[in-house]
Amino acid sequence: MRRLGVNIDHVATLRQARGGISPEPVVAAGIAELNGADQITVHLREDRRHIQDRDLEILVKTVQTRINLEMAATEEMIGIASRLRPHTVTLVPEKRQELTTEGGLNVLGQREALHKAVSRLRDAGMVVSLFIDPDLSQLRAAKHVGADAVEIHTGTYCEAFQAGNSAEVLRNVPVLRDGVLRNVPVLRGELEKIRVAAAHGRNIGLKVYAGHGLDVRNIVPILTLPEIEEFNIGHSIIARAVFIGLGPAVKEMADLIHVAP
Repeated sequence: MRRLGVNIDHVATLRQARGGISPEPVVAAGIAELNGADQITVHLREDRRHIQDRDLEILVKTVQTRINLEMAATEEMIGIASRLRPHTVTLVPEKRQELTTEGGLNVLGQREALHKAVSRLRDAGMVVSLFIDPDLSQLRAAKHVGADAVEIHTGTYCEAFQAGNSAEVLRNVPVLRDGVLRNVPVLRGELEKIRVAAAHGRNIGLKVYAGHGLDVRNIVPILTLPEIEEFNIGHSIIARAVFIGLGPAVKEMADLIHVAP
């Protein structure tokens, strides 16, 4: 069965906007788990713009499934991860000026540093994943530095899907939405890049995950790729929760992922 990791960063973002104590990310994590989440994902950024150290400390003690900690490969973050030991660490690129993570790690350009970081994290007992673009050279570099898994950046695909670029449309897939069968376009170019990357990753012995920008519409074509075993999704679930509640929003996505062949 495929896994759903629910990213609760945006719950913390809402809390930090007022500098108060609510909404509480650990409560969101509990609701997500009760409604089908197989993993809780959080990004402890260097600037602490949303998730705080205190959040991570509590989550490690209370989450019943497992925690995926997204972080930059810095000395500070490696120290925090090695002390708290979440199940998985996903190394991501990080820039202060970005609104959210933009693009994948340049593993090729940081092989020595990433090899050291990956080795330290694995020695501390964690599964290590690298967030990368669907690029075969980056996949091979991820394998070279000792990663257990890669999370393929799906953001470019999601942008193309949203734009409905006619040059990208391969065919329409019928999807039941709000009780009505509607056609959803499958995109050729970006989807094909992800398909090839996922297959290559599996062939060279990496676990393959996916994330960034996925929602209940654009994930449908991605679910046809059997190599991808885990999806980390945050913004679309939290945004949908504003209208239908967090539990139903998580369950809606979990049901899609769990029944996929």
